Amino acid sequence: MTKLELIAMIAEKAGLTKAQAENAFSATFETITELMKKQEKVMIAGFGGFSTKVRAERKGRNPSSGEEMIIPKAIVASFKPAASLKKTINDQAQ
Repeated sequence: MTKLELIAMIAEKAGLTKAQAENAFSATFETITELMKKQEKVMIAGFGGFSTKVRAERKGRNPSSGEEMIIPKAIVASFKPAASLKKTINDQAQ
């Protein structure tokens, strides 16, 4: 599903125009991004939580040359689904 398809579904379900839905969609994800940039957690009840984690510097290998290299420390995005979301997904799979 593309961003535009998702926005169209949101507009239909919420009774909004596509422009209004796009504004709400953009504002939501801009806010989540800003909070994660500050390394704050964002918890959405029934859906899950967005957070950041620090990935330590580590040794790795260049897959094409086999040369050993150092992979630098990085801050990465993380999402942990809520138990109710996991249950909904698993109930659907059966």
